Amino acid sequence: MDNGTSALGSALVIGAAGSIGRATAEALGAAGARVLAAGRERDATDAAQVAALLDEADPDLVVVAAGTRPRMAPIGEQDWASFAAAWNVDVRIAYEVGRAALARPLRPGATVVIVSSGAGLGGSPLSGGYAGAKRMQMFLAGYLQGAADARGLGIRFVALVPRQLVAGTPIGEAAASAYGAAAGQSAGEYLAEHYPVPLDPAGVARAVVALATATPHGDDPAPTVLTAGPEGLRPL
Repeated sequence: MDNGTSALGSALVIGAAGSIGRATAEALGAAGARVLAAGRERDATDAAQVAALLDEADPDLVVVAAGTRPRMAPIGEQDWASFAAAWNVDVRIAYEVGRAALARPLRPGATVVIVSSGAGLGGSPLSGGYAGAKRMQMFLAGYLQGAADARGLGIRFVALVPRQLVAGTPIGEAAASAYGAAAGQSAGEYLAEHYPVPLDPAGVARAVVALATATPHGDDPAPTVLTAGPEGLRPL
């Protein structure tokens, strides 16, 4: 989608076929950004494809919202393939995008947002290695920021972490069903009890726009991990 230009400039949304990615692409477009929406996650695990996307978009903002849906099952019912799926997809995408942003490099002032998950903060025993993979994305934002700073590139890397389960997404629905069943509840009952104020993809998208348009505060270093909830953005 192409919506002209604005202060947001050009944006690349990787994972735009998913709920959060689609909402983010739409929100950025509505805010006036020129958006290239890339929907196929398998392309983003390939270094050459990622470099080609950066060439095409020439972005001021990159949003990594792509990832795999984890198998919801107790650890004893997982195999290595299901346990490691998020490491091979979610972490790999963030790694390849971050490495390509440094290698290009993106122009000074550009921002790369890696959408992580609250599972990386509190754990998720029914989703295999998903929680660890999402935590690694947070670490990776810091590693990439350190590499950019060491070279004086002026690129910002940040992990955006929804503070709660995101309703209305396939992963959120699967998690609510699995954890609800474990507690003897329906998915709706589980969500109502644990997340009475819901967070939906549009809420995460608004957080991305707020992050991308925020004015830096003095010389204080910007946080590499921010959390998003119904009430907005917070540093971790």
